[in-house]
Amino acid sequence: IHALLSSEVRRPLAFYLAMEEYLARNFHGDYFFMWQVDPTVIIGRCQNPFTEVNLDYCRENGIDLFRRRSGGGCVYADPDNIMLSAINSAGGTFESRFSDFCSQIAARLRVMGLDARVSGRNDVCIGSRKVSGNAFYTIPGGASGCDRNILHGTMLFDADPDTMVRAITPSRAKLSAKGVDSVRSHITTVREHLPELDISEFKRSMAAALCDSEQMMTPEDIAEIERIEALYHSEEWIYGRHTPDTAVRRCRIEGVGEFAVTVGLQPAAAPGDAPLIAGVTLQGDFFPLCDPAENLLDGLRGVPLTRGAVAEALSRTDPAAVIAGLTREALLQLIIPD
Repeated sequence: IHALLSSEVRRPLAFYLAMEEYLARNFHGDYFFMWQVDPTVIIGRCQNPFTEVNLDYCRENGIDLFRRRSGGGCVYADPDNIMLSAINSAGGTFESRFSDFCSQIAARLRVMGLDARVSGRNDVCIGSRKVSGNAFYTIPGGASGCDRNILHGTMLFDADPDTMVRAITPSRAKLSAKGVDSVRSHITTVREHLPELDISEFKRSMAAALCDSEQMMTPEDIAEIERIEALYHSEEWIYGRHTPDTAVRRCRIEGVGEFAVTVGLQPAAAPGDAPLIAGVTLQGDFFPLCDPAENLLDGLRGVPLTRGAVAEALSRTDPAAVIAGLTREALLQLIIPD
């Protein structure tokens, strides 16, 4: 089903994130919709805006900043970047649902004559360059009582690479891991390969391939979406506990993501003992399957900062159930390197 708004007025990105939530929580069945926004940077659930975004440049140039609920990396969007949203009921594994969504997007691009394929954990590429990045999260117990998936991503129909490069500040490690020297050399656009194709025609083609009917959002629906939207505008949600301070340690785990790790300490219980962990914070573009603090990291508070003690504490958890692809061994190495 293709969910439609009652007008073509372009809204802030936060509205569409709220619309995804509203559909997932209140409607049965599968939904797909596309949207466009004024210049905006959107960061992943666990990212630090102070390290991922050129905040001064964004403020000076009227570029909005929002945080989404899904994991993954930082994205710059403008009216030439079509945003894709899909809502369906949970089933299968995280990896299979995510892969299915990305594969559908790549398949549709191939029908249009493009050499498109899924690359890595969440990208769609034309040739060797990225045209679409995607993210995923699950909402427990939707309208039918079953878990609901929200899958969303970008489609670079056209791009303003100069603004994109200035607005976001991905780490050199992330770029090196993808084998590129800059954001500019890593991306491509649909228009680069299909210069005669109109953006409206492209959207109609995507909708025809992925939808079998349409549902119009009512004024009552819009009012509820706007109520949810308010959260995404709050500074507490956008900036959270993040600060401009540099994290203690950075590491990239292939197939899982980039991590910035901060380990807070408190004095040892007795002279000569190891200090105790006051808290562990993980930032990065990894994909959380639930809240990492509540379901994983809070259990490390009060544990002595030794490999043995931390390994023992982690033995009672399954990090892969909290952060996609993360093993106990990898998490131990993040907290206390060899």
